[in-house]
Amino acid sequence: MNDCVFCRIVAGEAPATKVFEDELLCAFLDIRPIARGHTLIVPKRHATELEDLDADLGALVFRAGHRIALAMRRSSLAADGANLVLNDGRAAFQTVPHIHLHVIPRRHGDKLSFAKGFLLRRPHDPQGTAAAIRTGLATLTRQDDAEDVGTEKGTQA
Repeated sequence: MNDCVFCRIVAGEAPATKVFEDELLCAFLDIRPIARGHTLIVPKRHATELEDLDADLGALVFRAGHRIALAMRRSSLAADGANLVLNDGRAAFQTVPHIHLHVIPRRHGDKLSFAKGFLLRRPHDPQGTAAAIRTGLATLTRQDDAEDVGTEKGTQA
């Protein structure tokens, strides 16, 4: 899909500040973020709406959203929570015709700044923000590895 901006980002033909990528998914900062850290997760295989999305791939999109939301909590972004939002179709305010999950970090008491973010939608240090999220993801990986080692030791006893 050469006319799809998200497909071009996935192919490396359009600029984006990526925070995560594997063989099936790509996650990058929204260029008009509601809050610092606002990340989009897209399947690399084009799907315009939920109707076009394989359910297993959709589950992976949400699993990645869960992980990135946790990474935002464990990074210098210090999120207290997150909104995970998927707008399905024009009627639901989907503006780019490629399925994407918004992961928007939230903080206690941020209602006014969150509302302001909807109006202004301005970038916040994209390189530093992406680095913070990648650091949070690395922290999660280290925690997962430590839990796996603990589980292995527990089963060997």
